[in-house]
Amino acid sequence: MKIGIIGTGNMGGVLVASFIESSAVSPSRLMVTNRTLSKAERLQNAYPKIKVGSTSEDVFRFADIVFICVKPHEFYSLLTSNKNYISKHQLIVSITSPISCDQLEELLDCNIARAIPSINNRALAGSSLISFGQRCHPDYREKLLSLMAHISTPLIIDENITRISSDIASCGPAFMGYVLQCFINSAVEQTDITKAQATQLASDMIIGMGKLLEKEVYTLPSLIQKVCVKGGITGEGIKILSDEVDEVFDHVIQRTHEKYHEECEKVNKQFEVKEELK
Repeated sequence: MKIGIIGTGNMGGVLVASFIESSAVSPSRLMVTNRTLSKAERLQNAYPKIKVGSTSEDVFRFADIVFICVKPHEFYSLLTSNKNYISKHQLIVSITSPISCDQLEELLDCNIARAIPSINNRALAGSSLISFGQRCHPDYREKLLSLMAHISTPLIIDENITRISSDIASCGPAFMGYVLQCFINSAVEQTDITKAQATQLASDMIIGMGKLLEKEVYTLPSLIQKVCVKGGITGEGIKILSDEVDEVFDHVIQRTHEKYHEECEKVNKQFEVKEELK
């Protein structure tokens, strides 16, 4: 099975590194390309046996499964300009939420799927969000799930929860990282602890907490209950968080969904061109 990746930005780079380091894909069976070719060549410097295509056409001609890792507004032009090089026997995989499998099936005659990765996949951890087009062959479904299982826990999701699932699994590390950084900054500003000390303690804390959840020692509610002794210091901190943080993520989710719908509208206008030409 030969894998192609078009677009070697943050997530494209994560997929390349994770597939190789997990032994999901042999480097010699992986071809990448990027609009700025030097970015793809830098990946080849790190993994010398991978192939670099000069154009997207090279990747489509080479691979059985092609991951499209470009920005949503670039999908339509990329796929229409390369349509003659895409075989109906290939699997085309989108990694972006604003473009649905249905839209891609309207445009292309091949197998279609979506696999939204997370930065956590770089550590061969976290979830990936999987959706399949109606025409996607069972063999390709199995191959994609197996491939993503090497670097993540694949979760098949319905279209109606795509955005919120991505908020949690894909955007979540940035959101939680920002909150943790605020915690560190406040500790440094309010006390005599150094930034290095606070960062070390916070990093160790979040890693340890993750292991407790991974090993199912505690659930999130039971972990909070276990630390928050009645009448203790933690409880006083929880009162502040309860008063000031509870609605924050309502606002975060509302805004991410607003942006998602804005992106969907832009993409829909591009894909509607095909409908007008029928």
